[in-house]
Amino acid sequence: MLTKKDQRVRRSKQTRVRIAIQRTARLTVHRTNLHIYASVISDDGSKVLASASSAEVDVRKDLAGDSKVAGKGGNVTAAAVVGKRIAEKALAAGVDKVAFDRAGFAYHGRVKALAEAAREAGLQF
Repeated sequence: MLTKKDQRVRRSKQTRVRIAIQRTARLTVHRTNLHIYASVISDDGSKVLASASSAEVDVRKDLAGDSKVAGKGGNVTAAAVVGKRIAEKALAAGVDKVAFDRAGFAYHGRVKALAEAAREAGLQF
């Protein structure tokens, strides 16, 4: 019997195969209870072009202003901030079109907030 993590990893492999056929950079997301991480990886998978996470000092400072989410990186507000930052960094690196790799996570909550914020900031996927 597959564990919950094994099921997620199996789903993520299927997505990566589909993205590899597209031959485009991919925006990958990793979610933990405390933080959310995003990376833009080159189309051949050899290099990370941009990355952002809720564990970064700048993001933590942005979140510290809101008393409701002070110091928290594992919520929708933090995911939206990370989505905006990853889009800015990707555009600065010359990447404007990506394939969204949710790594087997459901497109809901924090993953959805990160994706929508990245789209609003200028990334196309």
